[in-house]
Order: sequence, then C-alpha cells, then structure tokens
Amino acid sequence: MTYNVVLIVPTGIGAAIGGYAGDALPVARAMSQICDRLITHPNVMNGAQLYWPISNALYVEGYGLDQFAKGKWGLQPDQQNRVGLIFDQGIEPELRSRHLQVADATRATLGLNLTDYVITDQPLNVELRTADSGTSWGTIGNPDSLLRAAENLINETQSNAIAVISRFPDDVDATVLTDYRHGSGVDPLSGAEAVISHLIVRQFQIPAAHAPALSPLPLDPEISPRSAAEEIGYTFLPCVLVGLSRAPQFVQQPTLDSIWSKQVNALVIPATAAGGSATLSLTQQNCLIIAVEENHTLLQVAPEPLGIKAIRVNSYLEAIGVLVAHRSGINLDCFRPNLSSLHPLS
Repeated sequence: MTYNVVLIVPTGIGAAIGGYAGDALPVARAMSQICDRLITHPNVMNGAQLYWPISNALYVEGYGLDQFAKGKWGLQPDQQNRVGLIFDQGIEPELRSRHLQVADATRATLGLNLTDYVITDQPLNVELRTADSGTSWGTIGNPDSLLRAAENLINETQSNAIAVISRFPDDVDATVLTDYRHGSGVDPLSGAEAVISHLIVRQFQIPAAHAPALSPLPLDPEISPRSAAEEIGYTFLPCVLVGLSRAPQFVQQPTLDSIWSKQVNALVIPATAAGGSATLSLTQQNCLIIAVEENHTLLQVAPEPLGIKAIRVNSYLEAIGVLVAHRSGINLDCFRPNLSSLHPLS
C-alpha cells in the first residue's frame, strides 16, 4: 500500500515559506523521505537556477493539480518528456540568446531531451496586477498567439511538455520589488506566471511551466537568502526545464501505474490558504488535512469556516511528524500527555 502526500503552497499570496525563489524546496525534500509519492507544483519546486531532483516527487502544474484533485485527470509518473520551448516575440534578441544558451547547457550537462523552439507570432504583452489583498496576478494581451505557438510546437516536434519564456515588465513597483528582494513582500511575477501555464495545460492537457525573461537587476548586498536564487543569473529557466523533463503526463483513463486523487493519503497546506480548488476537492476524499500555522500568507481563509476538518500544526517539521505517525497508523492522541480513557456508548 503506497502512501501519497500532496504539498500545496499557492503562488502569489506572500507565503512566508514558498513565497520566494524555491524556499519551499527543503520542505519538499524532507517530506519526500516519508512518503512513496510527493505530489506538488512548480511554485514549491522552482528555484530559478537552483533545483533539486527528488526522485519520488511529481511536478504538477497548478491547473493540472486542480483537475487531479477533482478526480478528472490522473497522473502518469516516471516520464522522460520531450520538452519544447516557446519564446515570447517581445523578448529582445540578446536576452533570448541568453535563454537559448541555458537550454543548450541543460542538454549538454544534464542530458535533457529538448526539441526545437518556436517564437510567438505576436508579443504576449504580459501585464502585472496586484489585488486589494496584496496578492499578485496578471494578464497577457495575446493569449491566442501563445496557444498557436504551443499547437505548432506539439504538432511539429512531438513535444509532450512545454516551457514558456515570456518578457515580463521591468518597471515593477520599486517598493514592492524591494520588499520582495529583502524577504518581506509578495512575488510580483508569480500570479501572472500561473495564468500563462494554466492556458496551455487547460487547452492541451500536457505539462507546462513558465520562466519570466527580465533584465538583470542592479546588485543589492542586502538581499534576503529566500530571494537570492533569483539574483544569480540572467534566467529562471533551469529549474523549469528540469521539472518538466520528468513531469507526469495527464491521463483521463486509469492505467496500471497511474495515480488518482482517491489514492492521496494526506494534504499539507498553509493554515490561512484553505480555499483553493485542489484543497476543497481533496477534502471530499478520505485523506488527512494538515494546516501549517507558521506559513502565514496574505490570505485569511482558514479551514474551519469552510467545514474542513484539519489538524493544525505550528511548523512543517511538526507536519512531517504527523505524517510519519499517520503512515504508521498511530493514533495522534498518543503523543499528548493526557490520554483520555474509553467510555461506554450511551
């Protein structure tokens, strides 16, 4: 009997852990040691130029994760994908060359299987937005151009996973950017990134992820360690290509080794971010819900008002302990100093 855990840290909500450049990776690495499959998403796994190959982790884009949680799609693991690249026409030639060098480097040094690339027939015109709550989101001006490029790439190169590199605005609000770089703000890019990957996954049912193309920022000696991974080069692409290379494919009919939502044993979420689609769907399954209080976010969506029965823990270290006990079939009440006696039924 396998033990499968879903780890979710929603993007663009200022999560204290998982709201920066790959800073939830240590959580994923540790959690993967006590389960057979860790099902998580790019916001947890992506660290710009840094990444960590976790052999039993499934890298599942957010929209695909929602469909999986609803039971509409299954996950076919252990893939060796052909990853195709889409470049936004709005990227300057020199910046595009930097990203192509990264792609070639992953082929030469990591042995990734990448196909030829396409350039969109129009600039994508990404625009960044901030909600009243402070969470980030965004839009793209030419979504049809993105979908045409993806269709062309799939048909001409037989790509079964897609990395999108789009030009993001450099004129991000200075205060927002400074706060994020110093470890106290919201990632201003991540909400828009999610929109881009969602479009492709929804339309073509294949893995996709996004890497923004930006001009290098001036050196800031006071950078927070949590955002430092985004400061060490010209590109965020390496982690995306590594993740997509082994991302599970989406299936709509069960296969011998596909994984479905009914096989999820536990879900771990921030305690104030319980309102996501995947979370609400998985609460309908017979799985343990663990809410981590230390991972505070800008949202104020607790499990209890939604009728979600969750075990609240202070930290991810405590969450890992709960998972170990749960997998072992040990009653969690046994870890408290006062264990009540059994009572007769009335």
